[in-house]
Amino acid sequence: MGDNLFDLNNKDFWIIIVRFTINLIFLFLLIGGVYYRYSKKRRYLFGYMLMGIVIFFVGSMLKHIDLGFTGAIGLFAIFTILNLRTRNFNVKDMAYLFAVIAISAINSIDLGLGFPLLGVLIFNLIIILSAYVLEIYVAGKKSGKHTVTYRNLEMLKPQNETDLLKDVSAITGQEVQKIRIRRVNYKKGNAILDITYKT
Repeated sequence: MGDNLFDLNNKDFWIIIVRFTINLIFLFLLIGGVYYRYSKKRRYLFGYMLMGIVIFFVGSMLKHIDLGFTGAIGLFAIFTILNLRTRNFNVKDMAYLFAVIAISAINSIDLGLGFPLLGVLIFNLIIILSAYVLEIYVAGKKSGKHTVTYRNLEMLKPQNETDLLKDVSAITGQEVQKIRIRRVNYKKGNAILDITYKT
């Protein structure tokens, strides 16, 4: 064993390095190409990338460690719990976290067991394309609702609908898509509006 401590001419080592390169490419596609492009949340990029890298190497080394399946599941659970306890995640960020874990775990599969490399690449692409499609067709159509007090009652006339949308958008700083007049108080000279805007 002592003769192999500094010997990198080992087939398993170079296979892991090649798979790690593949893993990095797919992590960049998921985290940078999809997640950051649509969320613009820089604060999670470091955690996602590092967790993906660590999980890949732990998964790759499992066949060299007498850990067993239960121990492997326990390790992944620990990584997830540690990350989730640092900050309150919304469902979307948590979904990306599990996607990072899944991609890294898939890429760490020992291909010596007969599973085809092409199958691993296809699984990676399916996860990334699923995230991309969901961002476009689900998250992209998400809207928020808010209630505002509006003081220019003249703009509430039906013929001023377009100008009202522009005015409320300028006031709120949101891309307002729909306005519903909830209540008008002529004595105070204001109105309560329910606005729907793109998030």
